[in-house]
Parts: sequence; C-alpha cells; structure tokens
Amino acid sequence: MAAPLELSCWGGGWGLPSVHSDSLVVMKYNADYELSAKQGADTLAYIALLEEKLLPAVLHTFWVESDNYFTVTKPWFASRMPFPLSLILPGRMSKGALNRILLTRGEPPLYHLREVEAQIYRDAKECLNLLSNRLGTSQFFFGDMPSTLDAYVFGFLAPLYKVRFPKVQLQEHLKQLSNLCRFCDDILNSYFRVSLGGISPAGQETVDANLQKLTQLVNKESNLIEKMDDNLRQSPQLPPRKLPTLKLTPAEEESNSLQRLSP
Repeated sequence: MAAPLELSCWGGGWGLPSVHSDSLVVMKYNADYELSAKQGADTLAYIALLEEKLLPAVLHTFWVESDNYFTVTKPWFASRMPFPLSLILPGRMSKGALNRILLTRGEPPLYHLREVEAQIYRDAKECLNLLSNRLGTSQFFFGDMPSTLDAYVFGFLAPLYKVRFPKVQLQEHLKQLSNLCRFCDDILNSYFRVSLGGISPAGQETVDANLQKLTQLVNKESNLIEKMDDNLRQSPQLPPRKLPTLKLTPAEEESNSLQRLSP
C-alpha cells in the first residue's frame, strides 16, 4: 500500500488556510475528469495567462513594493521561520521575486523598474477583467463543479483579496470585481474550515513540522533563479543589450547590510 502524501505549506492568516499561492493551488486542486477537450485547452490557456500577466504584479505587491514588504510580507513570513532563516530567507525571496519580474518583463523598451512596474500592473488589471468576464455569474469557471482552473485562480486571487496591505493598487481593482470576490468567498466557506486565527485544519504544529523542508525548497528555487539570470547574461546566443540600472530594493539593501555585519 502506497504511503499517504503529505502537503508542506505555509500557515494561514487573514482568514486564509495559507497565504502562499502555490500552497492554495494544491490545497484546492481538483481533477478535470469531466471537462471537454475544449475546456481542457481553455484551462491551459488561462493558466498561462495567469502566470504571464497576473503573477508578476502579485510578486511585486508582496515582495518588491517597499511598504507592503516591510509592514506585511517580511514580518509575517519571518515570524513563521526558525532563526536564523527568519533573518535571511525573506530578503532572498524578495530578491528572487524581483529577478523573476525583470527576467520575464524587463525586455526593451522597459529598461527601468518604474516602467516595468507600470506595465505589469496594467497587464494584471487587464487579466483580472478577463477573468471576471469569463466567470460571469457562474459559481465556477466551467459550471457547477470546481476544476484545476478554479484552483489556480483561487490560489492567485485569495491572498491578494484577503491580505491587508498599505499599498493596495491591485487589491482595490480586484475588489471592484464583485464576482471574483464572491468566487473567493464561496471557496473559502465551502472547502476550507478556518478558525478565527486563520489556521488551517491541519493545525499550526503540522505546518511548523514541515517548514524546514519548505524553506530548503524555496532556497533552492532562489539559487536556481540566480543561476538562470547568470546563464542568460553569459549565453553567446543572446545579443548584448543594455541592462537596466536599478536601485536596490529595501530587501536587497537589508540583505547586503546583514552580509557586511557577518563575521
């Protein structure tokens, strides 16, 4: 008999079973047995749209926007990490988010971070509008039963909808789309039983027991992104181009300060 699968995930907060998008996607995952071939193709197309158009703005909102990072993201994640990871990992995750944004969206003519930021938020709002039009008045994207697409959309939207940020540009736009907000609320009420403290049914002890494994995976992912960045810049197949001149994010400055203070 096969051993039962275990899900390692970040803990909950703000009424969510987890504030981590990938964790929410897996927790809400549903097999697509009843979808037609066209619906399966639409699922892949919309998932690609989410990752191309919405994900960069979500990463920026959580990890790059200075006020959000220092008042919400960093304190929340650091409080759920053991020492000394709480001092190191949030800064690395912030740097990884910025690198991913620049690698995927920092192409000419968007050489400066302000231009990239403006474009990714325009794209994200357009993506939210498309999702809202596609959902319409339906309970789920393909009728009365949830699918993989519903899991992905919920994973991206729920943290953006529920977390209380000081800078709420994209959050304000989402809250104007009442059917997407209703979609998130319905899934939370129907499929997740969350306590007043926002802890998932598995309990905080299970989350803490798996946290070390998860932080190791995140660390490896951050290193992989940095290696991809180096390989792309050194590849002879790519024509040379002027790289954007950017100021360090607050998280990077903090990371550099910690390195200088290290013996």
